[in-house]
Amino acid sequence: QVQLVESGGGLVQPGGSLRLACATSGIDVRFYTIDWYRQAPGKQRDLVARNSSGGSTNYADSVKGRFTISRDNAKNTVYLQMNSLKPAATAVYYCNVGGPRVGYWGQGTQVTVSP
Repeated sequence: QVQLVESGGGLVQPGGSLRLACATSGIDVRFYTIDWYRQAPGKQRDLVARNSSGGSTNYADSVKGRFTISRDNAKNTVYLQMNSLKPAATAVYYCNVGGPRVGYWGQGTQVTVSP
């Protein structure tokens, strides 16, 4: 059974940093592309960052240069380091494996950026 559990969200001031973690079970992350999405209130769920099984990374234009996706294969965990956070980053953050239509999702972790 595949399970994804996000953690690390919270309240942070603008300009601050957070590190999200996506702990996985039931899969070997070495062989999967893992994505981070976010969904702000009243908006669609958008792709933020992608870490492919081959090691390449991709980012939404809005987070390039500030967010970094990485993985620890030994821990079966994928991370999202978020720096220079802006209020527009306020959202629930989800990790995904297998794609947004048929893949697996975690329960999400809330990130709030506010003074």
